[in-house]
Order: sequence, then structure tokens, then C-alpha cells
Amino acid sequence: MTTVVLAEKPSQARAYVDAFDHSTKKTGYYEVSDPILSPDTIVTFGFGHLVELAAPEKYDEKYKHWSLANLPIFPDHYQFVVPTDKKTQFKIVKDWLVKADTIIVATDSDREGENIAWSIMNQAKINLKSKTIKRLWINSLESDAIRTGFKALKDGWTYYPAFKEAQTRQISDWLVGMNGSPLYTLLLRQAGVNGVYSIGRVQTPTLYMVYQRDQAIQNFKPEPYFELQAEIAAEQQKFVAKLDPTQKFPDKVSLQVFMAGNGLKNGAQDGIIKDVQKTAKKSASPRLFSLSALQTKINQRYHASAADVLKAVQDLYEAKLLSYPRTDSQYITDQEFSYLRQNLARYLSLVSQEVSLPQTEPQSRYVNGKKVQEHHAIIPTKTVPTKEQLTKLPRLQQQVYDLVLRTTLAMFAAPYEYEQTTIMTQVSQADFKATGNVPLKSGWKALLADETATKEAPVTLPAVTQGQPVTADVSAPQKETTPPKPFTEGTLVTAMKTAGKTLDEEEAEILKDVEGIGTEATRANILEVLKKRDYLETKKNQLHVTPQGTTLCKAVELEPLLTSPKMTAKWERALQQISAKERTQDNFLAQIKKFIEKLVTDVPSQLQNSGEVQQQVQQQQTAQAEAQAQAELGTCPLCHTGKVVDKGKFYGCTNYSADPPCKFTLPKKWSGKTLGKTVIKALITKGETSKLKGFKSKKGKSFDAKLKLDGHKLSFDFD
Repeated sequence: MTTVVLAEKPSQARAYVDAFDHSTKKTGYYEVSDPILSPDTIVTFGFGHLVELAAPEKYDEKYKHWSLANLPIFPDHYQFVVPTDKKTQFKIVKDWLVKADTIIVATDSDREGENIAWSIMNQAKINLKSKTIKRLWINSLESDAIRTGFKALKDGWTYYPAFKEAQTRQISDWLVGMNGSPLYTLLLRQAGVNGVYSIGRVQTPTLYMVYQRDQAIQNFKPEPYFELQAEIAAEQQKFVAKLDPTQKFPDKVSLQVFMAGNGLKNGAQDGIIKDVQKTAKKSASPRLFSLSALQTKINQRYHASAADVLKAVQDLYEAKLLSYPRTDSQYITDQEFSYLRQNLARYLSLVSQEVSLPQTEPQSRYVNGKKVQEHHAIIPTKTVPTKEQLTKLPRLQQQVYDLVLRTTLAMFAAPYEYEQTTIMTQVSQADFKATGNVPLKSGWKALLADETATKEAPVTLPAVTQGQPVTADVSAPQKETTPPKPFTEGTLVTAMKTAGKTLDEEEAEILKDVEGIGTEATRANILEVLKKRDYLETKKNQLHVTPQGTTLCKAVELEPLLTSPKMTAKWERALQQISAKERTQDNFLAQIKKFIEKLVTDVPSQLQNSGEVQQQVQQQQTAQAEAQAQAELGTCPLCHTGKVVDKGKFYGCTNYSADPPCKFTLPKKWSGKTLGKTVIKALITKGETSKLKGFKSKKGKSFDAKLKLDGHKLSFDFD
């Protein structure tokens, strides 16, 4: 009776193997034995996705070259293939799956993990009904958690609907991409714009959100307004109070009418303290982290990208220091709270502050088993590193671990306590309000000192009494409205989670039924794709749409279903209904096909009849021509027709792919010296350079020499 444990990747398989008593490493798998395992158990693994959807040309050779006549592409049956570089490992996995009596799915405990495992099992063409299929479902790669999980395996078929949801998402994204991308690319090429324009079910509305924000900032016109305030002088102490209720006056006339109607004048006048309220207040520590909340906070603090944060958390998970990363929950269960409480002293040894942790009973703000569905919030595991071990981690991993640790410990700390003082001052018939906070007990803020560092320092108000006469210096400074803030990766992740609703990360996390776009596992990758395709760029931690991205947005904004975060969010909800067995894969894909048919029918005339698109196309043509001219370093000395340009890792001829091809190239580095564009221009136009410094011999000695180009051969000239 053979049992096969199917892990997602080698590192995960290694973690499982390390938790068992005995193991022997083989090629592509491990033989293992342990009292908690059945005899004849092996652990094998994928490299993430061993199986992927076939490209369109696998269905028909005609799809190899894009053509509007071939759209839409709707396969009758979807084909899956094993990439060439993964075929060896797939064969090893397949052979073991064929032999297996019991298969334990031990990929990541999420929908994508189900997709990876079931896709491999389906591609192996085995009779799954003849096998016993179990599921390992854990939140940590610590040995204790692994062993506990293997002792309490779940029925694997219970998770089959999650696989169907993930597969449906995969197929729908394939359909939108394989139809939308050639559709827009070919139509824009017909209009005269070069390049490939990629369309995605989630990436396009995400890009469009940034585009809309950029447009709002670009088109923003500041509007002046006036605000009434009064500097209150009470026994040689002064504080500033603002008109209550707050009112913005668009011009001086409306301001003067209000002041006259309320007996106010500019400058000093008598006032009286109308009311003084002192209230003791408390604030609880921040909620525990979901992945998106952590990505938002780390980006805000350290300007790390969403993808880099995900990688750091994943690495810490695989190092057994943090719990499972791809979670959308900010709650833990009583079980996690219990082990955290038991390890408080060890956790505290990693933070420099001395802080009391009196909250040793679970609080519903953080601990609620009913709100933990697949995975709990990201928290430290029972494996507590030493300070020395932490310092050896990459910088971002240190920052992520420290913030997760401190936020988790803050749950046990006392509330932050402060006294809030509100003073109402009456000046003639108008009221002016001043509010100040005085910290009383730092509580959890001792752990998260940077949490409020960017905010203004607390205002301490003087001691005054009701009925006390004061002098009020009334003024109305002119101010201007401010434009919206550019997106950062952190705020964009939050916007994706809320489908564009304007909420901060705290509000976003506590919404009961958030209809977001993308998933915790995919949002970071979507942003990376948009950056790699040169649609988005990051400047000083701010995201902006590039000229190429702008061209795409101008084209797609004519099709609201493609740009609407709300529509995409509804699709995400419909996908979730597949897991809940409330909707079928066929039903969802039928909706996607109708959407694609509408695109193929409507988009050609939309682009042709849009003046804005035509104007953007002309701008893009001009920009591409200028970029091409700047990129050209000179006429190719070999074929005499192509241009030499920067190819990234080398310099080469633009006729490289012509018929016949020109293979002229020049290196970017020669004998230890980087060859800049000025050097290359001299070689192409003159055949040689002036004497250059900084070359290095094989023995490491520096020397000076000219470079000479003979045909396409580069050599030194020491004359």
C-alpha cells in the first residue's frame, strides 16, 4: 500500500521530511518513515505549477500569428501541457501517483495549492476515484504543526470545489488575455502604434485605477477658500481654535457676510470660555495582519513593493518563523492565542523596549474563531529566533518580522490612554473649538513607537475654566484645496481589496463583505506584471501610468466592463461561489465568453471613432519615433542598412531578425571596462576610440589603450 505525499515545491517537501523520523533522498522524491505515517510512504514535489494551460497555437497552427479574423478564440476543451523544463520532474511525480493507493495533497493550503495538485493529478491521467485522497491543511511549516497536520488529515475531495474555482479563474484569465491582448494590439497597430498591449481581467481595471488617479491630479485646479480661526489668549497662554462647526468660505464676500451676521471682526476682540470638557480615552492596538494589510503598512514605512513584501513573508514562513502568508484574515483562534501567551517572554526578548503585557485573556478584536475560515492572521510561530539569527536575515525580512512581532505583542499590551480636552470659546455669536490630547499611559504604543511618528505631535491646551474671559484674535487665512494623492503600491493594494472604494487599510480590513479585485495571493503579482510591461512606473514610492499605459487606458476606457473595479469584484464573488457550490465553472465561463464576444464586436468601431484615442495614438507615435532616434547609436558597419541600438545586455543591429539577419554585436563590457554609448558611437562612426583608461588584464593589472573595430571584430590598439 503506497502513500504519496505531494508537496508544492522542493523547500516545502524538505520541511515535511525534516519533521519525520527517517528519510532517504532520491532523485525527485524522498522515502520516509515515521509512526504517524503509513508504511511505504514517499514525499515528492512539483516546482509550483508543473502543468499550465496550452498556448492557442496548440489548438490550431493558425493561432501562431495574431489575426483579427481568428477572434474570438474559444476552445471546445482546454488543453494543459507540461513545460519542457519540468517534464523530468513531472514524470517522476506521475509514476508515483500511478503506483499510489493513497495520495496526500500537501501543496500550499489555499485555492492555488489545490489547483497545482489537482492539475498534476489530472495530467497524470490516473483514475482518481480508485485512489484515497487526503488533504494536509496547516498554517505553519514547523515540525510540530506538520506532525499535528499529518495526524489529522482531511478528506481531499472536500477541497475539490476550491480547485474548480482556481481553475476557472485560470481559464477565464486565459480567455480574456488570449482574446483581448491581440484585439487591442492589432487595432492599435493599425492606428500606427507599435508594441504589444496586454489585457487582463484584473490587471486592466487595476491599471485604470492608477490612470484615473493620475488624470485627477493632472486636471486638478486648486480652488481658494477661507477658514475662520481665532488665537485665544488666556492669562499669557495662547492656543488656536477653529470655527465650530467647520465652514469653508469660497470668497471674501461670503466670509464677510458670515462675520457681520455673527458680530465678528478681524483682529483682537473679547471672548469667553463657553465650555471645557476633559475626557479620559483609550485606544486599542492595531489589528493583526492579513497579507494586504502587511503589504500596505510595510510599503508605507519602508517603501518596499508588494511583491517584495510577499517574498519576504514567504521566506519567513519557509524559515518557520511566521505563519502562512496568503491570508485575508486579521483574526486568530484561541489555539494560536494560547501558544502566543505561553511564549511571551521569549518574544519580548527580541524587542528593546520594556513593556508590560497584562492582557492575557483573548479579546474579540483579535481572537475570533468564527472569523477564521481558511487561515488565521499572520503571526510569529512557536519557533522563536535569537537576536543573532534575526540579524543574519535580509533587511526586509528583519523589518517584516519585527513589525509582525510587535503588532502581535501589542495585542497583549495595555490600551493607549490619554486625556482629551475640548475647549469651546464664544466670540460674539460664533463658537470656536480647540481639541488637545495629553498622553497618560503609553500602553501598546511603547511597542509601536513609529506607528504615529508621521502624525502631528499632541496639542496640550492650557488650564482654563468655564466663564473665563479671554481675548480672541480672529483671522481668516486663505487656503487652497489640494489634489488627490498619487497611489503607492500599499494604497493600491488597499484599493484593489475594496474595488476602488476610498478607505484606509483599517476600514478596508473590517468590512464584512468586501468585493475586491484579485486575491491576497495574486495582487502583488498583478502589480509586478504591470510594471514589467511598462504600463506602471514607481517614482519615490509613487505609482504612475507610463505613456504606453496611458495609450492602453485611453483605448480600454471606451469599454466600461473592462475597466470597472466593481464589475471585476462581482466576477471575484462569482468565482467564490464555485467553491461554495453555488455556481458552476461552465456558468461562469459562459459569462466571460459573452463579454469577450462583445469586445470583439464593439472595440474596432470604438477605437476608430474616438478622437481621444486618435490624439493619444499620434502622441505615442511621436514619442516612439523620438525614443527610436535617441536609441540609435549609428548605422551598422556590417550590413550598412540597420541601426546599432542598445539591446539590454549588448549592443546590436536592428536587422538582427531580418531576412537575411545581421549578427553585428558589440559587448557592454570589455576587459573589465564598461563600454558606454559614447565609446560605441566612436567605434561605429570612426572605427576607433581615443585612448581609454580602466582596462584590466587577466592578472588584474590596469592599463590604458584605444579600441579598434575591424569589420565586427573588436581589438586593442596600443599605438
